[in-house]
Amino acid sequence: MVEDNKIILSEYSSALLSALRDIKGKTRPDDMSALSVSQTVSFFALVYEKVRNAVEFREDHLVLRAAIERILKRRLSINPEGKGEAENILRELLWARYFDNSSLGGEDVIRIQSLLDKFLFLKKKLVVGRESSTQAYLNQFLIDILTCEIEEILKPESAQKLSNLTFFIFQVLRRKIKIEGLKDDQKDAFFLVSIEKVFGKSDLAYIHYHLFITFYKTLESYSKDELEKLSHKLPSIFKKIDEMTKSPYVDSLTKFTRKQLPPFLILFDIIKNKFDQIEGILTNKDKLWTEVDETCRSKYQQMGTKVRNLAVRSFIYILLTKMVFALILEFPLSKYFYGQADYQSILINTLFPPLLMIVILIFFKVPGESNTKKIYDRIIEIIDDDKSFETKVAFVPKKEQHKKPLLIFGFTVFYSLTFFVTLSIIYEFLLTLNFNLISQIIFIFFVSVVTFFSYRIRQVTKELTLEVKESILTPVADFFFMPILSLGKFFSQEMSKLNFFIFIFDFIIEAPFKLLFEVVEEWINFVRKRKEEII
Repeated sequence: MVEDNKIILSEYSSALLSALRDIKGKTRPDDMSALSVSQTVSFFALVYEKVRNAVEFREDHLVLRAAIERILKRRLSINPEGKGEAENILRELLWARYFDNSSLGGEDVIRIQSLLDKFLFLKKKLVVGRESSTQAYLNQFLIDILTCEIEEILKPESAQKLSNLTFFIFQVLRRKIKIEGLKDDQKDAFFLVSIEKVFGKSDLAYIHYHLFITFYKTLESYSKDELEKLSHKLPSIFKKIDEMTKSPYVDSLTKFTRKQLPPFLILFDIIKNKFDQIEGILTNKDKLWTEVDETCRSKYQQMGTKVRNLAVRSFIYILLTKMVFALILEFPLSKYFYGQADYQSILINTLFPPLLMIVILIFFKVPGESNTKKIYDRIIEIIDDDKSFETKVAFVPKKEQHKKPLLIFGFTVFYSLTFFVTLSIIYEFLLTLNFNLISQIIFIFFVSVVTFFSYRIRQVTKELTLEVKESILTPVADFFFMPILSLGKFFSQEMSKLNFFIFIFDFIIEAPFKLLFEVVEEWINFVRKRKEEII
């Protein structure tokens, strides 16, 4: 009976626990070399960062890298040679409280400056003499690698944990995948990208970086002579990495990975919260069930809060970047083309989108105990010494069948019909409310963007659901909502390139603001030194 209750850990599970134990936290700098900033300046910089980040919707864990990129680009536009800029970059990060005051020091300055010098060396080697579009592409790819590496140097503990957890998922699931016509290293690379997307929730910059250091090394690890040799190969390397990220195999593997992820998320949460007792928990079925049950119920409870927070952030983002801009246009354009503005339509266009988001998000279903039991059973399969789970093939993409032109034509017509039907219904409804064409376009714009964001937020509720069963009415709902979702995706992704508020913040407000912060901090330091001399 005791034996039946015991779990023998697999080599992958034991290796994960060992790797996590070996992670060392970042050493705090000594008082002499620590960078310290004014808390007065820091307060205003923090407020600025909060407002700035509100106009650009990002996952929380991607905000720091984006801030590093923004600071880096601005500082290099002022000082293209980059001399002494490492300390300025670190001070700005301390101002905005991305790091605790005095937690960064002289050693960090030296490492970041060395990395910055290598980046500028590579940039000169790669960019000079090429056409402008190629220059922009290579420069951005290098910035992606640089900014990710800076973040991982400054937060090594988080980077190592993520790397170990990602590698564990990769090792457990990689043999479950079979793709005919691909070599194992190609398949593994595509699978790694899918894990980055689903588990790491990485943006393109981090996918670029992690693929690069998987096959090569970090920039910090290269000598100048090695960089010289590498520079000639980098354009083709960058192109190959981009091709990997855009492969259709990645999309298929992403769907597979998303379905496999719930038990890993619960397992990692238990490891994080009970690390001191983790071996005893993972080797005992009763203890493991207790922890899985408690963790799942806690996570289910947190879903409501998470959905509400995401809804508020999404709406603020839509309000600041889309709605205000569109509403400013609606009044003057209606006056210009129609001689008057319909205040009823403006009011509806203002109030309906948030109400729609509330309606879409208010009815979400929390997973039940049956889902918890499935997660528990799957965790045992993942961590135990029995290799049957890891070696049983579960993903074989369907071979592309010979397409029948007539059938494809029919499907295309039918799919186009969904757009026509849905937009016609909306058009007729808005006509009854006396909406002019401008107000109708803005209404569809708002509704599609809000629907798309609401759909993405609802996916959060499925992150811990091991098996998702579709409702019998799902195909009917898809018929009417797919056109709106498609338009919403287009507007949110393509129109984000025209984010008016980001332009204002980055090119008009940020530079003078940060210059003012520097002057104020220098003044505070000057006064402090004079005060110390008097004492």
